[in-house]
Amino acid sequence: MNTEMDNKRIQEIDPSLFRFVGNDTISSEKIIAPRYSYWRSVFRVFFKRKLNIFLIFMFVLIMLSSFLMPSLCPYDQFENVTNPATFNLSPAAAMKYFGGFSLKWLFGTGSVGNSIFYGIFASAKTSLLLAIICAAINMTVGIIMGAIWGYSKKFDAVMLVIYNIVANVPYLLLISVLVYIVGSGFGSFVFALTITGWMGIAYFFRTQVMIIRDREYSLASRCLGTPITRVISKNILPFLTSVITTLLATELPSYISSEVYLSFIGIGLSATVPSLGRMISNAQTAFITFPWAFWPPVAISALITIILYILGQNLADATDPRTHM
Repeated sequence: MNTEMDNKRIQEIDPSLFRFVGNDTISSEKIIAPRYSYWRSVFRVFFKRKLNIFLIFMFVLIMLSSFLMPSLCPYDQFENVTNPATFNLSPAAAMKYFGGFSLKWLFGTGSVGNSIFYGIFASAKTSLLLAIICAAINMTVGIIMGAIWGYSKKFDAVMLVIYNIVANVPYLLLISVLVYIVGSGFGSFVFALTITGWMGIAYFFRTQVMIIRDREYSLASRCLGTPITRVISKNILPFLTSVITTLLATELPSYISSEVYLSFIGIGLSATVPSLGRMISNAQTAFITFPWAFWPPVAISALITIILYILGQNLADATDPRTHM
């Protein structure tokens, strides 16, 4: 009786509401899921924070201004050196002296009549270029050498001796000696910052690689005869992406800070090369009486450093797979 009633009800149901599913074993094994992309997930997590978008906009604005302004508005720090009347003028006094409003005199003049506004962008270009070049060299050499250092026990024994010798020499003393030997130009300063700067990065990566090299999949690759370079590039370095990003986040701002500090104490770039550290150093004795010459380069230096540090830390967090849940 119940079976007849069920059959009658089935006949009354609209057949268009259902579709026949066959017994296909191949189709039943397929898993319907969206394809996962690691870097797409990284950028999704990174751009989820509105602060990151704002900081990127600010950094791009500073970069464009620093690299375009010196080309469109050339900066000559000695253009008014023979005219003492232009020395240390406030913004209002400078515009009055030079005949009206101009962006060139927006921050007044420096100790030799130079434009503070134009000088900031020319100096920021030097500092940013120095940081990018030094970070690229030190990170590339440090990662490669650190990976080999941590994987090869023979290479480890040699490098530990070299590292212990170099690490015991004060960093500022080493840079000072190198600058005095090779000169104080831009290329010489890059050489001084990179000749041993990669060693600290390499030593840090050595410890990270040593943690990963003895895991099961790395041991299996070695047993199968996989070349060392492939084991390092495929099994080890991909797991250190967040570590690399974190280290880069601290390296970029550190070179800008080093340039500012070394130029401030008179060890950095030569006087003919505009830099934020040189501008701050020239205005340090009069930062109370002529604050317009001291605080703008300090502010732009601090702003660049803070932006790079925050962006780097947030990107490091985004590269951690645990944040992709």
